[in-house]
Amino acid sequence: MAEIVLATLNAKWIHASFGLRCLRANLGDLRERSTILEFEIGQRPVDVAEALLAAGPRILGLGVYVWNATQTLQLVRILKSIAPELVVVLGGPEVSHETDGQEVVALADFVVRGEADLAFAALCRRILAGEADLPKVHDAPLPHFGELADPYAEYTTTDIAHRIVYVEASRGCPFTCEFCLSSLDIPVRRAELAPFLAAMQRLYDQGLRHFKFVDRTFNLGIDFAVAILRFFRERYTPELFLHFELIPDRLPDKLRAEIAAFPAGALQFEVGVQTLDDATGERISRRQDRQKLHDNLRWLRTATGAHVHADLIAGLPGETEATFARGFDELWASGPDEIQVGVLKRLRGTPIVRHDAEFGMRYAQEAPYEILATAAVPFPTMQRMKRFARYWDVVANSGNWLETLRILLAGPSAYDRFAAFADWLHAETRATAGIALGRLAGLLWRWLVEVRGHDADTVGAAMAADYARCARHDWPEFLRPYVVARGGELRRSGSAAAARQARHRGG
Repeated sequence: MAEIVLATLNAKWIHASFGLRCLRANLGDLRERSTILEFEIGQRPVDVAEALLAAGPRILGLGVYVWNATQTLQLVRILKSIAPELVVVLGGPEVSHETDGQEVVALADFVVRGEADLAFAALCRRILAGEADLPKVHDAPLPHFGELADPYAEYTTTDIAHRIVYVEASRGCPFTCEFCLSSLDIPVRRAELAPFLAAMQRLYDQGLRHFKFVDRTFNLGIDFAVAILRFFRERYTPELFLHFELIPDRLPDKLRAEIAAFPAGALQFEVGVQTLDDATGERISRRQDRQKLHDNLRWLRTATGAHVHADLIAGLPGETEATFARGFDELWASGPDEIQVGVLKRLRGTPIVRHDAEFGMRYAQEAPYEILATAAVPFPTMQRMKRFARYWDVVANSGNWLETLRILLAGPSAYDRFAAFADWLHAETRATAGIALGRLAGLLWRWLVEVRGHDADTVGAAMAADYARCARHDWPEFLRPYVVARGGELRRSGSAAAARQARHRGG
C-alpha cells in the first residue's frame, strides 16, 4: 500500500511515462511512500479505478495529456463517485492551460500547472500535514536541471528490456510556432553534460540500447549535441538505437561529421518541417531556411545511415490543399524515409487560436481537438486529407512497398497521385485502418494494373521484390508467377532499427 500513487493512461503499454518518473524521483522523503501505476487508454476506466483504489492511496496524482483527456475525465468521475475522500491531484499539459471550465478540473481536488517535478512534492507534503484551505490551482515555478533528482533510476528492468525509455538533455524551445505548447514563454534549460552522460552510462550498463530523447531542439547547442552523439558512438553495438528531434535547417559541419560516423540503423531523426508554404509559415511564426532544410535532408539521405522522419501539418490557418500539396511534393523530393502527415490540433494554451475568426478555423470539441474545417479547406476536403494521411502511413511509411511506391507515385505530383489512390481505396473499402497486408497487396494490384493500366509484369516484379525484401512468405496468389528464387531464407538484419532501415532504403 502506498500513500501516494502516481498514475496515467498511456497510449500503449510500450510507452513508459517519463513524467511520472520525474515526479517520483523528486518526492524526496516521500518517495518511499509512493508508487507508480501505469495504464493504457484502451482499458476501461472502471477497471483502472478498481486497480487504483486497491492500492489504497491518500493522494492520487494523474498525468493528463491530449491523448488521454477523455478517458481521464471518465476515470475521475468514477473515482469521485466511489471514493470522494481520495485526494486527486491533476497535472500535465492538458490541465496546465485554460484550466477554468474543464470538468475534470472541477472534479479534482488540486491542479499543478506547468513542470511539476518539485511543486507536486511540495503540495503532497502540505496535504499529508493536514493543512487546510489550500488553493486548488498551483502554478509550478520552472525548475532547473541542477535542482532535480535523476529520474532514470525509476525505470525498472522490465522497462529497460521491453519498453520505450525516454530521456531528456534539455527542456524548452527558443521558437514560437503557434501550434505548439513549446511556443509559450518557456526558456531553454540544458542539463549539465557530465551528470547527464553519467546517467546515460548507468542506463547503458543496465542493458538499455534504445534511447528516445524528448528534447524539442536537440541540435540547438551544437557542441552539446556532438558530445552526446560521440558518447553513444563510442559505445555502439548493433542493437543501439537513438531517436532525436532536430531543427531541420541547422546541421553544421561538426555535427554532420558525428552523424555520418554512425552505422546505418542507429540514428532516427524526427524533423519538424510542418509547412513549406512561406505565407503560412510567417502567419504561424514558423521561420526556417528552406534551402538549408532541403540541403540537410538530402545530405542525411545520401551521406548517412540515419532514418529521417519528417513532419508536415495539414489544416494550418490559411493554407489550402493546393499549397499543402506543393509542400508535400517539395518535401518528398528531398527524400526523407517517412513523411508524417499530421492534422492540426488546437492544444490548450497555444496561440494558434488567434487565427480562428479570420481563417474560419473549426475544431472538434473533444480531445484531441483536431481541425474539422477552415475557410481555405472545407470539411469534405479536410476529410479527404485525413484519409490521405492514414493511408500514407499504411502504404508509404510502413516501408513495405518501396518498389511499388515508385510506380504508384510516378508523375509530376506525388501528392496528387497518392490522393487519387486514397480516394479510390476509401471508395472500395470504406476503411481507414485494419487493412491486412495481403488485402492491401490485392488492392494495390487492382489500382495499378486494372485502374491505372500499368504493365502487369512491371507491377508484379516490384511487388514481389517488396514482399521478398520484407521477408514475407504469405505470397498472394496473383504474385506467385513473379516470385524469383532468392537463394533461400533472407538474412535478417541485426536489429529492429536496421531492419526498418532496410525496408525503407531497399537494403
